[in-house]
Amino acid sequence: MSLDPARYAELFRTESREQLATMNRSLLLLEQGGADDQDSLSAVFRAVHTVKGMCATMGYHAVAEFAHELESLLDRVRRGELAHAPALMDALFAAADAFEGGLDSASDTSLATPEMTAALQRLHDVAGGTATGEFRARPQEPMAAHGALVDVAATDPLDGPGVIVRVRQSADAILPGVRAFLAVEKLRAIGAVMATSPTEEVLREATTPQAFALRLVTTASASAIEAAVRSAGDVAQVEVDASGQVRRSTRATIAVVREGEAAAVRAASRTTRFVRMDLARLDALMNLMGELMITRGRLLQLSAGIGDAALDDTLQHASRLIAELQTEIITARMVPVWQVFDRFPRLVRDAARQLGKDVNFVIEGKDIELDRSLLDEIGEPVVHLLRNALDHGIEAPEVRVAAGKPAAGRLVLSAARDRASVLIRVSDDGRGIDRAKVLARAQAAGLVDATVRELDDEQLLRCIAHPGLSTAEQVSDLSGRGVGVDAVQTKVRALGGSVELRSPPGLGTTMTVRLPITLAIVRALLARAGTECYALPLTHVRETLEYGGGAVQHVKGRDVLVLRDELLPLLDLRQVVRQGGAPGKAREIVVIERGDRRSGLVVDELLGQQEIVVKPFDAPREGLALFSGATILADGAPALIVDVGSLFQGT
Repeated sequence: MSLDPARYAELFRTESREQLATMNRSLLLLEQGGADDQDSLSAVFRAVHTVKGMCATMGYHAVAEFAHELESLLDRVRRGELAHAPALMDALFAAADAFEGGLDSASDTSLATPEMTAALQRLHDVAGGTATGEFRARPQEPMAAHGALVDVAATDPLDGPGVIVRVRQSADAILPGVRAFLAVEKLRAIGAVMATSPTEEVLREATTPQAFALRLVTTASASAIEAAVRSAGDVAQVEVDASGQVRRSTRATIAVVREGEAAAVRAASRTTRFVRMDLARLDALMNLMGELMITRGRLLQLSAGIGDAALDDTLQHASRLIAELQTEIITARMVPVWQVFDRFPRLVRDAARQLGKDVNFVIEGKDIELDRSLLDEIGEPVVHLLRNALDHGIEAPEVRVAAGKPAAGRLVLSAARDRASVLIRVSDDGRGIDRAKVLARAQAAGLVDATVRELDDEQLLRCIAHPGLSTAEQVSDLSGRGVGVDAVQTKVRALGGSVELRSPPGLGTTMTVRLPITLAIVRALLARAGTECYALPLTHVRETLEYGGGAVQHVKGRDVLVLRDELLPLLDLRQVVRQGGAPGKAREIVVIERGDRRSGLVVDELLGQQEIVVKPFDAPREGLALFSGATILADGAPALIVDVGSLFQGT
């Protein structure tokens, strides 16, 4: 059975990107220096070595040879022949970028990219040599014929001190050669792999599931060894023998699993805990789940008018099952934010060097989970916020020292849960936003009345988020065109979220992006204004009150709500959506919460809570920018979902 690279190309790229992320993280740690320099260097070496093996298995020879050259240079650094000076670190970062570009365009016929050639030449120049002009080919050990037995002879390399680890892969293993190679690398991370049978080269070239063994010198426990092997994926069985010698009765032979045996192995009882799934299938499941919820609501409404107890009980049971199914599907879509956050340390490092600034970058809350569809979208807004903090917020070292601050600025990217929302924050300890300069620019642009003397945080955010408004004196590669915060605001609102800003003068700036955990299904409060029904996401609803009773007063020309000695701005939804007719007497107030600020929204009637399926909503070009989506209610009628951030933008 021959390996079809096209079939596994996406899996290859997914796993190679994980290794590249490890490489970049470790290079950053190596550049920062410390007692664990050798560990960081070893992590870089292992990542390059692993990708080299994966490329060789896929037949991507040009990238594999580039990795081999890079690996050889790293080995010289590891042996102490080369010091990781700034010039070498810059060359290694450039090589990592070229490596990534080569992997993205890799195929079995592709040649080395110009970036790869240039990066390799730069590395050789820094190392005191010259590139060969082309990547040299390395002889590969011939792979054992399919179904052949690899004899463990009297001179067995597994004989000797250490732990013998025997591994059998699952019969349906994807990329068995890569998986076997990864298993060896996982063990190398916890000990010294003294020998393998078959050899690593043979394992790496395998195209059928393998049974193999290796000798490992380690202090790790048997359970830790087994966990390390299984983390490589597609492992059916692991046996750890701590006797220190290969027993002849069990040594016998290590066989490559025959294709004819695969069906029998599949029929055998085994536990597979993880599977890879195309995200499109999860999206399809979520869409079907949404339609099922709409149908459930319709059935419950129809059954209420029939009055059949048995039908009601059955529908209630079905409703509970649907709710459990919804929870499981949403959970299956959740992924930790580190999958996006891990790309940012390298971005911050490069931007800080470009600006001539010293920055300590900290990431917090990497294990917070978010719907995959949202995770794919938040990268761009976070990049804008980080660049703004580096360019506009954190001062140059000499300026910070003169102000009594540490020379190195502090930049924090964090994620946290807040009820049914996820908060993503970018905070810096820089100079803060120059409110006077923003006010002057905003007044010159006609965005703020000339009588305004000071901007609060929300007004400040509205000004800096206006397209084209920037306080930068000159345009740079990082910022200055007045599109950063505007791009963040636009993207976040499209995702059903909001942006908050806090910037005490001289004490830094914190930008908070509040996002729902999932976009597809949310719980909402239904409210009527005029003849139409609107949905208010419950993540923003604090409480509801009856209108009147002295709670509503008129202050400085506008209505306000007096709530427990606090004055809240009040807005009438009927007026906002321009619904005609006279409102009813018994009206309701919904207290809306946005971060630590609250406001009151007057509606004609509250219709209850309901889980709604969010559908995309394309507003008319000249229409109101007040809605983040639409939904279908249980009675089949449509309803618009109110974007609370836009609703109270002017309050």
